[in-house]
Amino acid sequence: MGAEDRITIDSEILGGKPTIKGTRIPVYLILELLASGMSVNIIIKEYPELTREDVHAALEYASKLLKRETIFLLEA
Repeated sequence: MGAEDRITIDSEILGGKPTIKGTRIPVYLILELLASGMSVNIIIKEYPELTREDVHAALEYASKLLKRETIFLLEA
């Protein structure tokens, strides 16, 4: 199971922000927690509805978004 199986976007939940399926936990929160130095084990302990696979799916989802991102440089 990959990100597409674990991440959902529903306009009725958190204004359509990507969340872990079956929860109201947004992908961005998981990324922020990891970026702050929190380990996967601690995240799962703090949010017991999450699994290790959910955390990895959040990373996979973010990676896929960034791969498709287009950057436009503006001339000064």
